[in-house]
Amino acid sequence: MSPIRPENRSRYPADWKAISLRIRTVRAAGRCECLGECGRGTHTGRCPNVNGQPAYGTGSRVVLTVAHLDHTPENCDPTNLRAMCQGCHLHYDHDHHRQTAAATRRAAIEATGQLTLTDHERHSA
Repeated sequence: MSPIRPENRSRYPADWKAISLRIRTVRAAGRCECLGECGRGTHTGRCPNVNGQPAYGTGSRVVLTVAHLDHTPENCDPTNLRAMCQGCHLHYDHDHHRQTAAATRRAAIEATGQLTLTDHERHSA
């Protein structure tokens, strides 16, 4: 299971471990459910990776995780959850992680009293 950042723990329901386990073991039967939405382009159809087994292509041990398709931890509707191997999950979340990191950096700069240029200010300068 992928680690949950401490600042996000409160966003997950109290029974998240049980929800995650049910998705990974019962619904997905231990196999990645990604059908290519991760954007890796390395598999057609369902990803062949199985929890605990060597990953195709790399041979590293597969760790099955649960992705929130809308990137919202509070939304634990089964239709919003997908069991994904760590490779598919990281690729699926790549753009979201990049946006979150940029927002965090921007907030840190602004917290120091520094001003950042908005797109409007950059284009009108």
